[in-house]
Amino acid sequence: MGDLALIFTIALGAALAVGLVGALLLRLLRRRSITVNLCVLLAITVLAVVGGVAAVAEAMFLSPHDLEVVLITVAAAAVVSLAVGGHFGRRLAAAAVWADQARERERHIEKGRRDLVAWVSHDLRTPLAGLRAMAEALEDEVVRDPETVGEYHRRIRTETDRMTRLVDDLFELSRINAGALRLSLTAVALGEVVSNALASAAPLAAARRIRLVAIESGWPTVAGSEPELARVVDNLLINAVRYTPEDGTVRIEAGREVDAVWLAVTDTCGGIPPADLPRLFDVAFRGEPARTHGTGGGAAGGLGLAIVHGLVEAHGGRVDVHNTAGGCRFVVRLSAA
Repeated sequence: MGDLALIFTIALGAALAVGLVGALLLRLLRRRSITVNLCVLLAITVLAVVGGVAAVAEAMFLSPHDLEVVLITVAAAAVVSLAVGGHFGRRLAAAAVWADQARERERHIEKGRRDLVAWVSHDLRTPLAGLRAMAEALEDEVVRDPETVGEYHRRIRTETDRMTRLVDDLFELSRINAGALRLSLTAVALGEVVSNALASAAPLAAARRIRLVAIESGWPTVAGSEPELARVVDNLLINAVRYTPEDGTVRIEAGREVDAVWLAVTDTCGGIPPADLPRLFDVAFRGEPARTHGTGGGAAGGLGLAIVHGLVEAHGGRVDVHNTAGGCRFVVRLSAA
């Protein structure tokens, strides 16, 4: 019994020595990745066992041959343990990182949902209250003169169109987020899409005395789905017009690179704070501190640029934004037809 206690004490001492060194090493590496820390922890465990066996074997005064056999056996077991543990440790670390990223992504999405509900509730409450007031005034014949009645009808139609656009944006965004968007890719003449978008944005631009400028020729052909590409160009143009001060300029142009097509919309909004640039395509982000919400365009719910980002990514392209002298520039890159 005394010999067993002595063997236990020797093995415990050797293992504790390795463990203390390992604890110090783990403390020094606490800021490193989880993979590094798992590998170090595994190595400490295996080396503690090896150290304990080697210390006991040395204390038992084994012959050199027997000691060599014991050490080789332990070393072989240690190599296998380290290899298997390292492989599964990396997988475990990757799974832990993936789970942490998934939780962070879920928190980000949930925050986006809450922000979206708050924005949409605000944007719907205002026009609905106005519609109710005007409908009650017409129903109770509070207003009777034809001019005021006509003005009420015009406002009701305007607010209805505004809410229709908001519902359309919500539906489009839900399709993108749910992965239900199905694109029918064809060769799309970008010039025709831009021409239609300019015609749609012209009334709002004229009302705010904003000049729309587009290149006359050289429009490339892009591989994409025409309805979704039209939505991208419409949203970019309306966004630029809405946030450009009166008497400003919005310019749209395009070109072709080696195997891609680019389309750029440049405005004179005054620029965007650099801190807001990474968040510009987030759902419900409007950046009021950066850009004054324009009048006459109606609220967009902060969904327009999020839809642009989703539709462009669905085409396998990308959209970027950066500041220019006196404004900002949105650049969309897609595959050439």
